[in-house]
Amino acid sequence: MSNQHVTPHPNGGWQVKGAGNSKATSRHDTQKAAIDAARDIARNQESDVVIHRPNGQIRDRDSYGNDPYPPKG
Repeated sequence: MSNQHVTPHPNGGWQVKGAGNSKATSRHDTQKAAIDAARDIARNQESDVVIHRPNGQIRDRDSYGNDPYPPKG
């Protein structure tokens, strides 16, 4: 289980990248499309989605795991 990070892609657009992975799982034209893809993966893996701003700062976090006390924002 690895958290899915939505980050800007170096060549434009947005990417979904599993924590610790060197390559993107998928690349998208919009941040919304990347977030939707990351949420699907996170639901399947019962992990978290970490959404980054264009400057790399964390904007938001959603938990899809079995943690009864998921992180709040």
